[in-house]
Amino acid sequence: MNRNHDDTERTFAALPPARGRGFARTWWGQAWLKALEDTALDGEQVRTGRRLARAGAVGAVSVRPGRITAVVQDRDGTGYRADVLLEQLSAEQWDRLLELAVERAGHVAALLDREMPPHLVEDAAVAGVELLPGLGDLRPTCDCDDWDHCGHTTALCYQMARLLDEDPFVLLLLRGRGERALLDDLQARGTARATRSASTGSPEEPAEAAGVDAAEAYAAGDILPPLPALPELPEQPGLPPSLDAEAAPAPGIDPAALEFLAARTAAAAHRMLADALRAEEATWEPELSVAQDAVRLAAGEPGRAVLERLADGSERGREELSAAVRAWEQGGVTALSVFEEEWAVEGDALARARAALEAAWDEDERPPLRARGNRWTVVGAPGQLRLDRDGRWWPYRKERGRWTPAGGPAQDPATALASAQARPEDGAC
Repeated sequence: MNRNHDDTERTFAALPPARGRGFARTWWGQAWLKALEDTALDGEQVRTGRRLARAGAVGAVSVRPGRITAVVQDRDGTGYRADVLLEQLSAEQWDRLLELAVERAGHVAALLDREMPPHLVEDAAVAGVELLPGLGDLRPTCDCDDWDHCGHTTALCYQMARLLDEDPFVLLLLRGRGERALLDDLQARGTARATRSASTGSPEEPAEAAGVDAAEAYAAGDILPPLPALPELPEQPGLPPSLDAEAAPAPGIDPAALEFLAARTAAAAHRMLADALRAEEATWEPELSVAQDAVRLAAGEPGRAVLERLADGSERGREELSAAVRAWEQGGVTALSVFEEEWAVEGDALARARAALEAAWDEDERPPLRARGNRWTVVGAPGQLRLDRDGRWWPYRKERGRWTPAGGPAQDPATALASAQARPEDGAC
């Protein structure tokens, strides 16, 4: 990180990819992300920006009053200059904010110690000063010429959350004040306040008491019991109790189905506990529809009776459910969407898909393909490629008159098609 001499511009080196971890660990970083995601108008751009930032596509970030700037690389390697503007606080707003901080001894002590107390946001809002951005406050500009937030400016906003993890004073710089000028002003106001108190012979009382006495809080630290040690992770999920009893089950109760659901719940709890004990970001799973959840449960190898109930409940036949399970096993919800949904590939996505198909084979080796929607079928052969919305290719093979998943995704269509054309005994599926 570099600073110029007057502390009104700071440059942060490009950060490594954020795979396997959350974007923000601190209160300030998380608060910035919440403000961004709560005020975003386009969920697709939010997801695109998050993917770019997570992949390390955001270059060095320059932060100065009212503006953050970086070059963001698109997935095809093209670099775009992205700027995000945020209105600076007025002189009157800064005066209110600093006077509020001086009135609260805890805020002054924290700021002078180069710490940003989280309650400063709430106290400032009460005084009519918003530190975090609200709806429409983040104004984007980008070389890609999108009229509103694009994936590049959103990626820059996500990277800002990681910078706030390193130093939350960056937010105050973005709002118009460098750290040195702010602390000097704060110290001067504190000194003036103390001088006024000495001249009158009585200390000035804050408008209202806030927090607890620091010495009292420190002295109580040893009174609290230590936290218990983290539990050890069991080697396997727990086994639910058997419901096979002599008494007949109540009407509408299927003991085998309940045992199966309990076992799947135990497996999910075991996975979540493993994520928590490793202090890693838990795998986020979107809420599933009834039909999708039926496929997830069927992938857990239930008994025949439960499998038939899942097929009926999801309005699928046994063969269709079996094919859907094969898709789920290749990639969860995304693979299932590729299996079930056909969508029109248009614009830039279509151009990238055609370029990938052109580059995948030499001219004399390229198979004849017939396109429909996001599906490219090999003419005269039982192979098919399906494109997902992230630009990956999924192989499909025709078996007994039905297209079925033949493997996991690949960035290269030739690699994916090779999986579709391989024989089942070769292990491609």
